[in-house]
Amino acid sequence: MSDTGGTDDRYDAIVVGVGGAGSATTYHLARRGFDVLGIERYDIPHAMGSSHGSTRIVRKAQHEDPAYVPLVERAYELWRALERETGRDLLHVTGSVHAGAPGTDVVADARRSCEAHDIDYEQLSAETVNERFPGYDLPTDFEALYQPAGGFLDVERCVTAHVEAAHAAGATVRGRERVLDWAETGDGVRVRTDKGRYAADELVLTAGSWTGELLPDLAEQAVPVRALMAWLQPERPEWFTPDRFPVFMIRDGAEGGYGFPVYDVPGFKFGRSSDPEEVVDPDTMNREPNAAEEQLCRRFAERFFPAGAGPTLALRTCLVSHSADEHFVLGRHPDYGAVTVGAGFTGHGFKFTSVLGEILADFATAGETDHDVAIHHIDRL
Repeated sequence: MSDTGGTDDRYDAIVVGVGGAGSATTYHLARRGFDVLGIERYDIPHAMGSSHGSTRIVRKAQHEDPAYVPLVERAYELWRALERETGRDLLHVTGSVHAGAPGTDVVADARRSCEAHDIDYEQLSAETVNERFPGYDLPTDFEALYQPAGGFLDVERCVTAHVEAAHAAGATVRGRERVLDWAETGDGVRVRTDKGRYAADELVLTAGSWTGELLPDLAEQAVPVRALMAWLQPERPEWFTPDRFPVFMIRDGAEGGYGFPVYDVPGFKFGRSSDPEEVVDPDTMNREPNAAEEQLCRRFAERFFPAGAGPTLALRTCLVSHSADEHFVLGRHPDYGAVTVGAGFTGHGFKFTSVLGEILADFATAGETDHDVAIHHIDRL
């Protein structure tokens, strides 16, 4: 169809938003034989939402809730399958460290999830962590949990791999095309963009921080929050390589963060996870970090990873869409007969996107899934 055409092109399914979850959903629908159209308002991949910044943590120790463990184990299987299918290296194992001050619950919660699902782990003192991984400098009273299967995903390559595999399975993906509105019709849905009109039997909305624009009733379950990622030059670069530096989650009262070894771009990468939520408009937010934010990041690195706290190399903003209870929002929308939603991933969803694509494809094609998503199901709302 031409970009200004009048007659709707017809598909089995349309996926709106081709980031982490949307690219995986497009792939899983296409490999099941469905004629799929993915629509993305920005480039594929792009840096305007949540699926960018070189790396995202993947881990089997799920401090959020034991219910996440079966999903992440399936996600690992699907990431490895996608690597074999596309020939791309996506998942890099470094081990993962959960660490916290006395009285914080991040270590106990990670341990509870591991024990509930027979995931192997080591309980370590701060001294042992610092000796084994010299890039770390945890306070002596901290406790820690090490899980050897943790690591990171190459985030942009993951999106690219899902889109490549979706193309190979027959999907169509259109970038730089903004959805203006959509509506249910007597035989499915109609989607209107700034370049054309499309029709389909099913609609899957994986629009991240723009979910509220397309589904106003879910605006409170996909609240756009501005976050910051930092890259600093290590003073001892040999301590921050993937074979010597596990990914980490740290909590100490009001301060916390997460981070990665050096990979793909210069610098030790980390982010603070303890700042007050800055709710923003995703279209007008300030995407340029400021000096005060840089100093907060540097203070975090200087406290816990002083050998990594050399000159600042890069600061980048990121959009995270928060749900009210910090669990995902998945399922068939109860008010529409042909609409499936994946939203509210709250900053810890990317590692799951391989299995989220499978789950959302289940909902779109069968109205249900065999995966246990009770804590994430849209019906809880």
